[in-house]
Amino acid sequence: MTDLDIARIRDETPGVRQRLHLNSAGAGLMPDRVLSAITDHLELEARIGGYEAADAESERLEAVYGQIATLIGALPEEIAMVGNATLAWDHAFYGLELKPGDRILTAEAEYAANYIAFLQRARRDGLIIDVVPSDDSGVLDTDALEAMIDERVGLIAMTWIPTNGGLVNPAEKIGEIATRHGIPYLLDACQAVGQIPVDVRALGCDFLSATGRKFLRGPRGTGFLYVRKALIETFEPVMIDMFSAEWVDRESYSLRGDARRFETWENPYALRLGLGEAARYACSLGLSAIQKRAWALTDRLREALDRIPKVTLRDTGREQCAIASFSIDGADPTAVAAALRSDGINISVSRRSSTRLDAEARSLPDLLRASPHYYNTEDEIDRFTQAIRRFP
Repeated sequence: MTDLDIARIRDETPGVRQRLHLNSAGAGLMPDRVLSAITDHLELEARIGGYEAADAESERLEAVYGQIATLIGALPEEIAMVGNATLAWDHAFYGLELKPGDRILTAEAEYAANYIAFLQRARRDGLIIDVVPSDDSGVLDTDALEAMIDERVGLIAMTWIPTNGGLVNPAEKIGEIATRHGIPYLLDACQAVGQIPVDVRALGCDFLSATGRKFLRGPRGTGFLYVRKALIETFEPVMIDMFSAEWVDRESYSLRGDARRFETWENPYALRLGLGEAARYACSLGLSAIQKRAWALTDRLREALDRIPKVTLRDTGREQCAIASFSIDGADPTAVAAALRSDGINISVSRRSSTRLDAEARSLPDLLRASPHYYNTEDEIDRFTQAIRRFP
């Protein structure tokens, strides 16, 4: 399927010996080197103290910025590390100076956390939310996006790979449109980073938010924000402290000149080291190879599920990623996921409320979501589809 050494990769992934894990869109299984990076630092903190451990590992901690930058084609000074992707996204969104009447353009498959933030600022600041329609395949219609742009558009904010539906929105084409019209472009790349190659220059985004826990296979409690260098010094975060800014005299402060102005002083350094190791591991394998295998395994899964009469696939898009969404006639998805978990199989349930616009447009119920990754095997895909046959 690819040139990846799957036997070695699985040997480096302790979780595959315990579970059949098809929930990388929720949280991928960490490689042992990521786990070791975290636990080694925690042990060091326990032995010599937290401040002292951070000082001792300062070079490795500093290198994490470069590891994340390499992963997405950015500069280290364009990276801010924060506790999760929502916080990263919020730093960008709430820091934008939008005025009453300004329009936000977004997609039908936008994620709930982002859309709720749109609603808050619409109510508080008088902004207007306009949803760009999807094309016949289910992805954002870029011709419609172009036609909707006028002088009142203050932001284009899209989720690249939505939480369900399997689709991949045309993020690079959206970036071309945003750049041509000089409109800020905020890209949610939570489900993309670690699954497919990411190059912020090619994407043309001004901001990109992502998490460590999903396809990147890092620890929970980690995320990062990319901010295009030319924007950093023109952009003031909504929250700052003595790390993001220096208190230069009694009446003034000076913000940092890099993206770390979006960070605060206290941080989980062990988790940061784990995040950096996850980025380095993914880059060492190659994101193109990762994508090829993960997508091929998910294609195999869709083909197998499609042969089960009571299963309905719910994926859309011209190209489909490593997220397969489906329903089973007469079966409650929560009960199915719980029963599978008791048998050592991990999948998740995608709620209607997570992508309400898409769910209402397609009359979707709550869905089962299986998200293979490159460390899974063909035998695991076949075992899973056999397990599905027993429901309801």
